[in-house]
Amino acid sequence: MTDPAKIRGKVVVITGGARGIGLATATALHALGAKIAIGDVDETTVKESGSARDFELYGKLDVTDATSFESFLDEVERTIGPIDVLINNAGIMPTGRLVDEPDQITRRILDINVYGVILGSKLALARMLPRRSGHVINIASLAGETHIPGLATYNASKHAVLGFTDTLREEYRESGVRFSSVLPTLTNTELGSGVTAPKLLRPAEPEEIADAIVGLIESPRSKVRVTAVAGIVSQVVGLLPQAVGDGIARALGASHAFLDDVDAEKRKAYEERARSV
Repeated sequence: MTDPAKIRGKVVVITGGARGIGLATATALHALGAKIAIGDVDETTVKESGSARDFELYGKLDVTDATSFESFLDEVERTIGPIDVLINNAGIMPTGRLVDEPDQITRRILDINVYGVILGSKLALARMLPRRSGHVINIASLAGETHIPGLATYNASKHAVLGFTDTLREEYRESGVRFSSVLPTLTNTELGSGVTAPKLLRPAEPEEIADAIVGLIESPRSKVRVTAVAGIVSQVVGLLPQAVGDGIARALGASHAFLDDVDAEKRKAYEERARSV
């Protein structure tokens, strides 16, 4: 059961907060009394989302730009207070075969999904270490523990986020700053539009991811997987011999979920936005 006393008054910054998991998380934490700052490269939408929910601060944030990121964090600390939690949520997931992926899209995925997480963590650390207090939560994916055709670069980016976060957790284990990874399965957001979940594994709702993040802030730990069933399947398959694990994944439909089975029309709006450079 949620203990609002452990959330109330905390200053929480969420990147990619205009929609989806970021917005659901901001909404859940705000309802529990947290002071919320959401940033997003989509300035119009982040201002609409923030003002509609009366968040303490909302505005444009480009996680691939150090000046933009540092200026945003400066404004948070100047207007709300010292940052207690940074949630590196911004990320994109273009789908398709690697050979068809333009180099600029490959770089864009890595810039947002990897460099943005590294940059945000570094900037947050510089603020949290002197206080010996703080929590950095990086949104990875169950794709970071497996390999899914049609998501090669995205998979690589999420493997990187997991390795990076685990390393920081050990590097700063006695500093007072905590590090956690969140590993969602396919989630019912625009990012997952037009994609059919593998057999037996239902998509998660963004509110479920938000609840998991609330739980992490209340009781920090290294990782949380959502949904629980998808997380168990991912871990079990990862322990099996390669041929067996790959065979199970194919039987569940993972080989086609992000390639041949994608509804291109339903996914068109997201792909255009994710790929805009």
